[in-house]
Amino acid sequence: ILTKLFYLYLILLCSLTVLQVSISLNKVELSVGESKFFKCTVIGEPVNLEWFNPQGERIVSSQRVALHTGEDSSRLTIYNAEVEDAGIYRCQATDTQGQTQEATMVLEMYQKLTFRGVRSPQEFRHDEAAEVVCDVIASPAPAVSWFYQKGFKSMEITEEHYSRFQVLPNNNLQIHKVTKADEGVYRCEARVEARGEIDFVDIEVVVNAYMLCVLYELIISTCTVSVHRKGQQLERSEKYVLNTMEAGRCTLTIHNIIQGDWGDYTCRATNKAGAEERELFLKVFVQPHIIQLRNVTAVEGSAAMISCVAEGEPLPEISWRRASDGQSFADGDKSQDGRVDVRGRHGKSMLTISGVKLTDLGRFDCEALSRIGGHQKSMFLDIEYMPKFQTNQTIFYSWEGNPVNISCDVKSNPPATVLWRRERLTISVEGTANTRIHTTDGKSLLEVTPVSDRDFGRYNCTARNNIGVKYQEFILAQAGKSIVLLTGLEPNTTYEVRVAAVNGKGQGEFSHTESFQTLPIREPSPPAVHGQRGMGKAYRLGLVKQDDGGMPIVEYIVKYKTDKEEQWMTKLVSGQHDFALLQPLQWNTRYEVEITARNVKGLSEPTFYQFFMPQKPDIIADSLFSGLGLGPVVGLGLVGFLLVLVVVDVSCYFLRQCGLLMYITRKLCSKKTATSGKSKEMEEGKAAYLKLPLKEENGKETLKPDMIEIKVHSDNSIHTKQDDSKA
Repeated sequence: ILTKLFYLYLILLCSLTVLQVSISLNKVELSVGESKFFKCTVIGEPVNLEWFNPQGERIVSSQRVALHTGEDSSRLTIYNAEVEDAGIYRCQATDTQGQTQEATMVLEMYQKLTFRGVRSPQEFRHDEAAEVVCDVIASPAPAVSWFYQKGFKSMEITEEHYSRFQVLPNNNLQIHKVTKADEGVYRCEARVEARGEIDFVDIEVVVNAYMLCVLYELIISTCTVSVHRKGQQLERSEKYVLNTMEAGRCTLTIHNIIQGDWGDYTCRATNKAGAEERELFLKVFVQPHIIQLRNVTAVEGSAAMISCVAEGEPLPEISWRRASDGQSFADGDKSQDGRVDVRGRHGKSMLTISGVKLTDLGRFDCEALSRIGGHQKSMFLDIEYMPKFQTNQTIFYSWEGNPVNISCDVKSNPPATVLWRRERLTISVEGTANTRIHTTDGKSLLEVTPVSDRDFGRYNCTARNNIGVKYQEFILAQAGKSIVLLTGLEPNTTYEVRVAAVNGKGQGEFSHTESFQTLPIREPSPPAVHGQRGMGKAYRLGLVKQDDGGMPIVEYIVKYKTDKEEQWMTKLVSGQHDFALLQPLQWNTRYEVEITARNVKGLSEPTFYQFFMPQKPDIIADSLFSGLGLGPVVGLGLVGFLLVLVVVDVSCYFLRQCGLLMYITRKLCSKKTATSGKSKEMEEGKAAYLKLPLKEENGKETLKPDMIEIKVHSDNSIHTKQDDSKA
């Protein structure tokens, strides 16, 4: 009865189990425009699973906010997140009794630094108020600083420069009465202090001005004006336009100015009174332009020299940037290891790398920069090197008739030619009766099918290119079956192993070091399940742990129901147990079972199992012992057997004066009468008293205590005395 009450208590406890709700992420920072999904998992048997947005409204799946809900989990996906999506999201689960449990997740939104449509170059007219536009947004609002780039130096524009420069509230830079001297590259740098985020954009400022030449203001009203250069008069054309204005003023406009327009110009005015000349010097500025930068190929260990030549007026300064790590080099710089050195003058820069390594391979950027602009080009440094073998496995095992692939992995530039040799004989590409060669990029496989002991031994792989030649030797050994199981290893960890064999002579040499990496911690594999009928209305499920994912199994979640019900019952079993006992169950019913293993990483995929409970047995023993396990039944059987023995022994004692109880009584009584009986024996001699039961005619013993006493004396005479009860 107590056992049945205990099981009824467990069933009641399981029915009152509270749902456990959790969300994969508790707090998330998301940038505007990004997408993210969140998974809500429920342990238990929810009948309803819903999400609510920060406004408390139930979320309905849409094109931008999608829901995917299963039996015990739901995934919320937010596409192209907006600032308005920020807030607290709730995942709420409801059980069969209408009780709800929920978990929350906080979503914080921010706007990355973004420059919107910033143009470069930005052009302005001479002597006007120029506003250099830098449209940048971020959340929270960014702090903006302006810098003026001059060569390789940068000057920050601060309040002391506000007589001509001013940073406006919209983060734009205003230049009062801009002139040609203000031309150049300006850097707009934005920072978000809260996130440590920083970014910048370079803007080239161009100032357009007409070359106005005031030649001469004549007193008389009529004159002839001409412009001369290098002793020759300039004729009107598409390039040169000479306009005469009022009050004796004229302008010369030069279109499509090139560096060749640099030099002296002479303005000559003549009339009847005479002639007058004025000279004007035109200085032409030319933006930097890289005219020479080529790809370079170097041999590993040698020196590589990369040249960058640029022109412009003024001559630009040249700098380098290595794309692999972003490190920059200017004239006179050296790398920390001293291998990279930069020297330059007169618009030419030479970057020299000593002792070239494979890590130097990649793109290098050359940038030519002056106060009126910049130009950038890239080149690629290719490195040639002799073959390198990529595998450490040099011993392969097989047996007769079993094919094995010996892999020779080669890395080289230019690609290497690979040959296989066996005992100094080259194996042809076509192979032999028991060897074949398979070649792919950077890898050559020699397939060997041993047919005799002669096929085991050493094989040589030789790789050759125009830089050098290398070979690697492999051993094909006859395999012996030996398996070593390493236990107690850490997950997601690289281990190195060496093996040495030991025989009666001692220990041999260690093998080459082999490395392997254990798998990272992950969800466990589904458990294996086998079942057997229990006592009464119980069923025992054996749980066999498979791969635990690198962490111990915390518990098994067992869900079961009849094939005619929708409601699942849940039983939680400790991960240290190897079985689950399901009871009480219904007779003559098929059950469906779903078992899931859980470790700290999460849940495994479920294992499905079915079993059938037979019809109720029509015997009394079944009702007496139903619900009891094997141990209690055996115990009750032993107790019953002992009770039967005691009853039989007591009956023998009273009816036949025999048995274990009679033996113990005689032993105790003989000790008490030992001293008093000695004198009587002396008087009567060694007399024996025999109690003989009477028998009826049919030979059966009577149950009456009537006895005949026979006394045997020392003189061998016999006397018979009738029992007093018969008198």
